[in-house]
Amino acid sequence: MSATSAETAILLMAYGTPSTENEIESYLIDIRQGRKPSVDQIEDLKRRYRAIGGHSPLLEITKAQAFELQHELHANGIQLPVYYGMKHWHPYISETVREILKLNVQRVVSLVLAPHYSRLSVGGYRELLSTAFSNSNGIELDFVESWYNNSLFQSAIAEKVIDGLKKCPGGADVTVLFTAHSLPERIIIEGDPYHAQLLESCKAVARLTNTEKWEFAYQSAGRTPEKWLGPDILEVLENMAIGSRVLIVPIGFVADHLEILYDIDIEAQALARTRGVVLRRTESLNTSPKFISALADIVSNQLTLH
Repeated sequence: MSATSAETAILLMAYGTPSTENEIESYLIDIRQGRKPSVDQIEDLKRRYRAIGGHSPLLEITKAQAFELQHELHANGIQLPVYYGMKHWHPYISETVREILKLNVQRVVSLVLAPHYSRLSVGGYRELLSTAFSNSNGIELDFVESWYNNSLFQSAIAEKVIDGLKKCPGGADVTVLFTAHSLPERIIIEGDPYHAQLLESCKAVARLTNTEKWEFAYQSAGRTPEKWLGPDILEVLENMAIGSRVLIVPIGFVADHLEILYDIDIEAQALARTRGVVLRRTESLNTSPKFISALADIVSNQLTLH
């Protein structure tokens, strides 16, 4: 199919990350919806960023994903512009929407760079997007809620698992440990599909890779009084036998950022060493060709719905 930029624009959305250490306090205030964080909270996040080199590559990767997606769509005859916006830092979704509104578009296809839907995560992007377009004079807002079951996305993850297993010592004795960002446990009672979608993704990738020995864990839980979804990745590693070999597959994430580079590569790795566990991680999808093809497929399918 073919389309023109005058008709439709594509918008990719991601969480956002501060560009410098000096922005961390303001970033936390944004995440906390205006509530000022404690000194300890600010210093803890600064410590984590320093540990990964002082900067998260999330913005650069998201920008590159948007560029590669536009290139892929153009190669398929879909001449549409692809934009990107962040939930909690510049360029904010609202800032990007202002740029889109300068065009004479009639429709915006929007996609959160998170495969699995939860009202508390992906749902928040929809609310921000609806607010940003509230005075857009009837532009059709087409929001992709989830895309965990896209076959190309599952194949892209499977490709990383196969490559990771080749590099992981232990062969058939390796446990594949899928992980995703934790959310408050109350979403289960509320009927949120997040947990079920994650397990479905894990099972699909396990089938594609002929993996029988796998587990699932949550990671990066918020530090709040309420209970968060588990088991936590650190609890699972604590219970691994000495000498175990584990390949972590962060199936809930599509790019390198703090939750990958610190929570897995530093924090989980440090615990694994104290337990005598050999820990490896699959490469993130980032701009891998199969993942970009998956995004193009998702967008193309959405475009044909109307």
